[in-house]
Amino acid sequence: MPGVSMSKKLITGLIVTLALSFSLSTSALARTVVNGIDANYPPFAYVDKNGVPAGFDVDSMNWIAKHMDFEVIHKPMEWSTIVQAVASKKIDTVMSGMTITPERKAQVNFSDIYWSVKNVFVVKKDSQLTTDSILASKGRVGYQTGTSDGKWLDKENKAQGWGLQLRQYDSSPQIISEVLNGRLLAGEMNMTPAHDAISKGVPVKIAGNIGEHEDFGVAVRYDDKELLKIINQGLKDLMADPYYEQLKQKYFASK
Repeated sequence: MPGVSMSKKLITGLIVTLALSFSLSTSALARTVVNGIDANYPPFAYVDKNGVPAGFDVDSMNWIAKHMDFEVIHKPMEWSTIVQAVASKKIDTVMSGMTITPERKAQVNFSDIYWSVKNVFVVKKDSQLTTDSILASKGRVGYQTGTSDGKWLDKENKAQGWGLQLRQYDSSPQIISEVLNGRLLAGEMNMTPAHDAISKGVPVKIAGNIGEHEDFGVAVRYDDKELLKIINQGLKDLMADPYYEQLKQKYFASK
C-alpha cells in the first residue's frame, strides 16, 4: 500500500523536523554564558573580599540564569576593552552598569533598559564646591577610563572651554581616593557608586549633577539573537518578581 508507506515517511519526517527544531530552539538555554563585569563598580558589580563576584547586576544575572535555565560565569574584565571582548566572542554579555551609547551600539546589541542613573561630581565632605564652581576652576578632575560619561566630560571640556585638567583612572573608588588625598579637586562618576561610598562612611559628598542621565542595558552580540531574547524575558520576569525589590533594598536602600 504505497499511500500508507508514504504517510509513514511523511510522519517520520515531520517528527524528525520538529525534534531538530526543538533542539535548536533550546540550545541557547543549555549553554554557559560568560558575563563580563567591572571588578570595582559597587554596588552594581565588584569582587568581594573572598574573591567572589557580587553586586546588584551579578545577583540579577544569577537570578535570570536560574529562571531561564542556563549557566552563567562572571568574569572581571578591563572596562576599556570590555565591549570589544563581547564583539570578539571572548565573553557573551556585559551586565555591569553599562550605559547604552551610539558608539557601543555600533559594536554590540543591547537588551531593554533596566536602570537609569545621573552623573555627579564628588568632592571632600567639608568642601563648598558646586558643579558651577568646579567647571570654572580649571582644576584637576578625575573620571573612569572607558566610560561614556568620562568621554562626554572630555568632549564638553574642550567644546565649552572649561579648561579642566582631566585625569583618567581605573575605577570610581580610585578616583574617590585621589579626591581624599588632595590630588584631585573633584571626581566625576555615576551617582550610584558615589552614594555607595557615602553610605559606607567615606568622607565625601556630591557637589552636584553633571550632564544627562544614562540608561543601562545588557550588552550582547548582534548575532546572538536567541540569547538577547532570553535576557530580555529574564529582565521582564525579574522586575515583576518580589526578589527584585529585595535586591533594590539590599543594594540601594541606604544610598
